[in-house]
Amino acid sequence: MSRKPPIVCLLGPTGTGKTAAAIAVSKRVAASVINFDSRQVYRDFPRITAQPDVEEQAVCPHLLYGFLDTEDKMTAARFVAMAVEQIEAVREQGRLPILVGGTGLYLRSLLSGIAPIPEIPAQVRQQVLDRIAVEGPQVLHAELKLTDPDYAAKIHPNDTQRNARAAEVYLSTGRTMTWWHTESEYAPAPYDALKIGMKVDLNELTPRLAERIGEMVEQGAVDEAKAALVRCSNPDAPGWTGIGCAELFAFLQKEFSLEQARDAWIKNTRAYAKRQITWFKKESDIIWFAPGQNEAIADCVEQWLAGFDD
Repeated sequence: MSRKPPIVCLLGPTGTGKTAAAIAVSKRVAASVINFDSRQVYRDFPRITAQPDVEEQAVCPHLLYGFLDTEDKMTAARFVAMAVEQIEAVREQGRLPILVGGTGLYLRSLLSGIAPIPEIPAQVRQQVLDRIAVEGPQVLHAELKLTDPDYAAKIHPNDTQRNARAAEVYLSTGRTMTWWHTESEYAPAPYDALKIGMKVDLNELTPRLAERIGEMVEQGAVDEAKAALVRCSNPDAPGWTGIGCAELFAFLQKEFSLEQARDAWIKNTRAYAKRQITWFKKESDIIWFAPGQNEAIADCVEQWLAGFDD
């Protein structure tokens, strides 16, 4: 039976070993890893955003990691365009595309289609930015909880970029982000996707996240943030709004002690992991594994690929 071209998607909350699983698969099958994490695209924050290290990237090609400037903005639409380009390039090389990450919206946009949100008028965008400058993103988030509670639950109150985007879309179109992502017309990407998820209890994951963040601090996360600050000092720049980056920015501005920054980083990462777990629970057709079951995951991928025509 003829099928669409295969891709593998390794998904789940932060800190669950998705990169290690992808590497295990790549040792069995000629493959390239393609990032779908919205924070790991930023060049200035490889350690803070837990991008694969040099040794991990040497095992097989890793794409869409650490290429974007801190001031630059990544959107779901931009990701889909880049991901399709990379998937096709990987396929032309005779390799299996393995998408790895935790940004559920990016993966859903690729596999189910992305809503064609109209261009936002400049005056509306400026109106929203002016409000954020005066009132902060938290006020917009509070309003978003009333107009679009589902989308509000997926983003942090301090996320300037996403709260602004939700507000400007609603003001300009009269439709919520949830409507645009679920109800409007879309065109799914032409792939047959095996979705493999890392399933973990949040309470079990929490101490692992704390340990991981502690290691990041010990291994130079603060120096990484200092170097990034020299290149970009705007706290509203998209790269700085990510978890870990925002807390260390506050430390460098003497708004937090290092201990306070680390505690806030842990707390916000746990909250983000909770949102990721909730998101992926709603996704269909995911085969779940526990973190560390990498050889079983590789077996699953090999068995699945055996069902495709040569």
